[in-house]
Amino acid sequence: MRKSNLSLKTLAIATLLSSSLFACGSPNQSITSQPETTAAQTQSQEPVTITLVTYAVTRSAYEKIIPLFVEQWKAETGQTVTIEQSYGGSGSQTRAVIDGLEADIVALALGSDINAIEEAGLIDPGWETEAPRDSVITSSVIAIVPRDPNLKITQWTDLAENDLEIITANPKTSGGARWNFLGLWGAITQTGGTEAEAREFVTKIYKNAPILPKNARESTDVFYQQGQGDILLNYENEVYLANLQGENQPYTILTDFNIAIDNPVTVVDKTVDERNTRDVSEAFVEFLFTPEAQAIFAEVGFRPTDPDVAAQVADQYPAIENLATIEDFGGWREAQPKFFGDGGIFDQIFQQ
Repeated sequence: MRKSNLSLKTLAIATLLSSSLFACGSPNQSITSQPETTAAQTQSQEPVTITLVTYAVTRSAYEKIIPLFVEQWKAETGQTVTIEQSYGGSGSQTRAVIDGLEADIVALALGSDINAIEEAGLIDPGWETEAPRDSVITSSVIAIVPRDPNLKITQWTDLAENDLEIITANPKTSGGARWNFLGLWGAITQTGGTEAEAREFVTKIYKNAPILPKNARESTDVFYQQGQGDILLNYENEVYLANLQGENQPYTILTDFNIAIDNPVTVVDKTVDERNTRDVSEAFVEFLFTPEAQAIFAEVGFRPTDPDVAAQVADQYPAIENLATIEDFGGWREAQPKFFGDGGIFDQIFQQ
């Protein structure tokens, strides 16, 4: 992502109108401001539309963040911007972009999905360094939700006991599911166990999965709405949001070991250069790192990456004693083919 010289300095918050758009096989939305235009508008101030392609569980945050950016952009530049949105499983969204879904910005569940879009020639190498904090806008950890509140999960290996039915999404289509898989694997290998022991443990988990939903949001629906499974494994932020929306289901964050679920963002260089939308797209990416946007992410359960905002909401999240990162698995460029590529460890386990 080649950076422009544009920076954001002011914030103007206003109410706006929103509309819904359905396309590309996944729920989409567009949000735009409705300011008055004048005959003095220049070509650069003509209305512009950009598309954000993101993963399923981010909608509640972007529905609040996008209106703020739309109004700020109008106040600073005089230009009306419409931001269309496409939501779905991170893996599915990645394939859609590679196959032709036009995205100016991708905000996905994990770096390997953006790497795949880079490898397809749509994003310039080095995207990780083009935004603050390695281009990671939010983080999370794995939450464990037992259907029976009397069922106490105190360690990861409890999940493989008593033939508990585990609801987790499909790693082939869901970024959150890949984080779940690595969290389960790391619960063994990062705490003194061997890869053979990790394979045995993870195999038990997936043998007890009655269904593998397409994404984290569908996992939530399968567990809460359809009543399937004894245990739900999902993002902490997704479970937090479900409770905000009235589920009131107790959940556990295992703090002796967990994994940092880092969620990156970048512009799609090929698209923004072809459509001349680089300035506004990069400005939106930059806006996601502001304290205003970071606070909204925190409101719906994401762990903010802004250190000041994180300090303000620290009491909202259990502290993790042993927090693994993707680097403990060799980074995404090594972990993706090893665990989730064709014939990788997940395929080997699932086909047993």
